[in-house]
Amino acid sequence: MENYEILWNNALDVLRNTASSIAFSTYISKITPVDLEGRKLVLNVPTELFAREIANRLLDKILQALKTAETGVTSVKITVGDSDKDYLHKDDEVEPLLESSMEINPRYTFDSFVVGSSNKFLYSAAKAVAEDPGKNYNPLFIYGGTGLGKTHIMHAIANYVKKENPTANVLYATCEKFTTDLITIIRQGKGSASGAQEFRNRYRNVDVLIIDDVQFLANKEATQEEFFHTFNELYSQEKQIILSADCHPSQIATLSERLKTRFEGGLMAQVVSPDIETKIAIIQRKAEERKYIINTEVATYLAENSSDDVRSLEGLLNKVIFASLLHESPITISLAMEAIKQAVSSENKEVMTTTNIINIVCNFYDISKNDLLGKKRNKELVEPRQICMYLMTELLSIPLMTIGQAMGGRDHTTVIHARDKVAELIQTNSRIATEVNDLKNLILKK
Repeated sequence: MENYEILWNNALDVLRNTASSIAFSTYISKITPVDLEGRKLVLNVPTELFAREIANRLLDKILQALKTAETGVTSVKITVGDSDKDYLHKDDEVEPLLESSMEINPRYTFDSFVVGSSNKFLYSAAKAVAEDPGKNYNPLFIYGGTGLGKTHIMHAIANYVKKENPTANVLYATCEKFTTDLITIIRQGKGSASGAQEFRNRYRNVDVLIIDDVQFLANKEATQEEFFHTFNELYSQEKQIILSADCHPSQIATLSERLKTRFEGGLMAQVVSPDIETKIAIIQRKAEERKYIINTEVATYLAENSSDDVRSLEGLLNKVIFASLLHESPITISLAMEAIKQAVSSENKEVMTTTNIINIVCNFYDISKNDLLGKKRNKELVEPRQICMYLMTELLSIPLMTIGQAMGGRDHTTVIHARDKVAELIQTNSRIATEVNDLKNLILKK
């Protein structure tokens, strides 16, 4: 079977659930994939009547199905019979080369950010930037260890700007995404004027540009060159630039001096580990968001037994909450102490626990590991896959990217989507709520 046939079959799995049975049997089932031209899938239909119906009624569903199935296909070409002519082609249309932008998480706001003595400076600087983008502290460079709230505060800025000015063009992307988009353009050929223009339109026609994890500019000369010109273009137009890294610009390997100078030319805000009082406040705030009340004694115990990052705090809190659910007992200091004893503490155990969750979900739904981690998009696989990612985010104190890798190499935005989707379903679908609770009990008992 050719690769284009595999891609189309994956899209068909989605279309069976999203298109009407009449549309599927009458039109979609008669479509034949015949070729793949770059990221454009070539589909053949028997008559122009078919082509017209697909173009007018089903094209959007087909494109969405190809996206949902994670095929990488960004457009389609429809041919009729023996002709190679593209029925959809218009001279003024330009095929998009870049995949969609990354989403801003609506849950990360200034209101949900716990402010303490350790991060008060960062909070104040971020709020000033959000209230008057491009005028105060440009660029804002946030640096510090993982799990300390850098991503949260950047999304908070984005959400604030969008709320105050809905027409503002705010773009959030990781440095990895910036690099991937640039590689896509280079792969298409530097002579592709439309591709280069699409890239620049995305990253330069914005009011606020937020780039996470810029330490990944290290050892990437072409990316640094393009980033330099993007930075200059935005800065000259007084557009706000917000950057984050896990270290000071001076510590990013092989970062060009001209970029270091620009990064350090605005406001440098270091994220430091929260003090004990801030940790306690974070634990109690996170518990309230989950509809739980954690008294000061329990919160203090968790704070004293956590690592220096917020992610560790959330991991311990999750353990205590699920121990409470498992034993159907209120959260007391004794329950918390017992839960922490059983908490996974080493990286190797975390990886092993990730594997255990996958195995338990596969057994529960009677599906294979290959299907769970694969790309098929039929409902009986998508639902368990999303639940599996949700359980990992709830039960494990590990990065979203690690979860994505464990789930077949998916990116962290897919994990976020799965987590939020299942969290929503738990509130509205009693079957899903019951299954998730049963799975939690199985995992915790194991």
